[in-house]
This record gives sequence, C-alpha cells and structure tokens, in this order.
Amino acid sequence: MTSAALNVTSAVRNPDPFGKAVAKNVVVVAVGIAIVYINASLIHTFSKHQIFNMNPRYILYIHMVVNDMIQLILAISLFVISYTIRYLSVSICSVLVLVTLFTSENTPLNLACMAVECYIAVCMPLRHAQIWTIRRTHLLIGLMWMTSLVSVLPDLFITLATEPLEFYHSRVFCVRETAFPNPLAIKKRDYTYYVYLVIVWLIIFYTYFKILFTAKTASKSSKKARNTILLHAVQVLLCTTTYAAPQLNEFILKTFPKDQTDSLFASFIIVQILPRSISPIIYGVRDNTMRKYLKRYLLCNVRAP
Repeated sequence: MTSAALNVTSAVRNPDPFGKAVAKNVVVVAVGIAIVYINASLIHTFSKHQIFNMNPRYILYIHMVVNDMIQLILAISLFVISYTIRYLSVSICSVLVLVTLFTSENTPLNLACMAVECYIAVCMPLRHAQIWTIRRTHLLIGLMWMTSLVSVLPDLFITLATEPLEFYHSRVFCVRETAFPNPLAIKKRDYTYYVYLVIVWLIIFYTYFKILFTAKTASKSSKKARNTILLHAVQVLLCTTTYAAPQLNEFILKTFPKDQTDSLFASFIIVQILPRSISPIIYGVRDNTMRKYLKRYLLCNVRAP
C-alpha cells in the first residue's frame, strides 16, 4: 500500500529523528482514535434504530463507515509498524496489505453508488422506493467487494507464481511494493487505477450535475442539497486520491527530495486520514435524524428518545 506507511526507500534510508517520529505517531494515533470513536458511535446508532437500518441510503453510508474504519485502523497500524517493528514477515504483510487495499478501493465505489442513489431520490422520487430496495442495496455492496477482489487478488496470484517459497519467510518493510514486488503487478495496478478513476468520476459528474440542476429548481431545501453535493464532491476528490497515490508519491519524491519523509507524511494524512474524517460530518453532523440519536451516544447516554 503505497501511501499507508511512507515510501519504502525514503523511510528505510532516511528515518526521522526520534522526536519527530514520536510526534508524527502521536498525531496519527490520536486523530485515528477520535475518528474511530465517532464512527463506532455512528455504527451503534445505526444498529439500534430501525429508521436507519431499513433505509438504503443509511445502509450504504454505514457500510462506508465500517469499511473506512477497518481501512483506517490497518493504515495506522502499518504506519506505526513502519516506525517501531519496521520489518514484518512477507506472509503477514501480504494479508495486511490485501485487506487494506480491499477497503481502500471500496470507498470511492461506495461513494459512486451513493451518488446514484441520491440522483434517483432527487430526480426520480416516485420510483426511488421501487428501484432502490434494501435487497438490491445489499447486492450492490456485495458487488463492490467482488470488484475490489477482482482488482487486488491478481497481485497475490502473480506473486505466488513468480516468487520462491523462501520469499514468504523473509522480512520486509511492509508496503505494497515489497509484498507484491513483481513489475507486472505494479503495471496492472496502474492500469486498473486509471480505469477506476475514469468510471468513478464519470458517475460522480453526471449524477451530481443532474442533482445540482434539479436542486436549483426544486424546493426551499435546495441550498442544503447543494451544500451536501459540495461535501460529497470534496470527499470523492479526497478518496479517489487513493487511486492516484503511487503517482502522487512519485511526484512528491522528485519535487521535495530533501524533505521526503515529511512530504510523504502529508500525503498519508491527505490520502488516508482526511477522507475518513469527512464521512461522519455528512450524515453524523448534518443529517437531522442521525444527529438526534447520535448526540446521545457521543455524550455517553445509554438510550435515545
């Protein structure tokens, strides 16, 4: 995972001073704990109230929250490992990287699906309940995971076919390039990311411009709808940087050769942390229904009215 634990060469050859390393880890872990706490409260709120778990929009949203929480925990774990243990067994590293990749690629796909759902709700309100059922929502979530599996698993198969058995007993600095080092896997990754970027952004642009046009001519709530669209667009932009992370990190290394670890730390925050901090805002803070129940759990009350 290119952006999860800094670049291999930079992190190994140019380690941070002790004080700076501690500061970076404290910041990442503290922010991660705060996001996980809020997301866990969202999940608890969702599971306790039928008004949420019978609504396809909230089902898609909470799937993204769970997915992002798994991804965030793994990404932060790899980040901390890169400063402490530093080297992991290839077999363990491969499992961690695979799961992290699955969840990283799920998020933009989930956002694209949420865009389609929002488009149908705003532009075809009379057919929304018929088209977007709970069963179809669950099938769509399964399709997301299948798409991510098809995208990521070839890396494992290529590595199994080309690397000797001893490779899996060796220890490496745990990032995607060391877990799956074959050049063919890296080339496949780049082409797959390009296709994903085009598809996701085509969906986002089409649905949200249609929603924006409809919101301008609709009810008095159009201002809130436009603000929601803007938040979604920012979130999609941040999340799709996952696909462009290899090229982004390569650009950073060439542009700031003297401050590689600091620049790549900023890349890690932008690619891995920021997108996961926006998700709670969209529904957890701005949505009146979710906020009504969520405040009770964030304030440690047992029951919501």
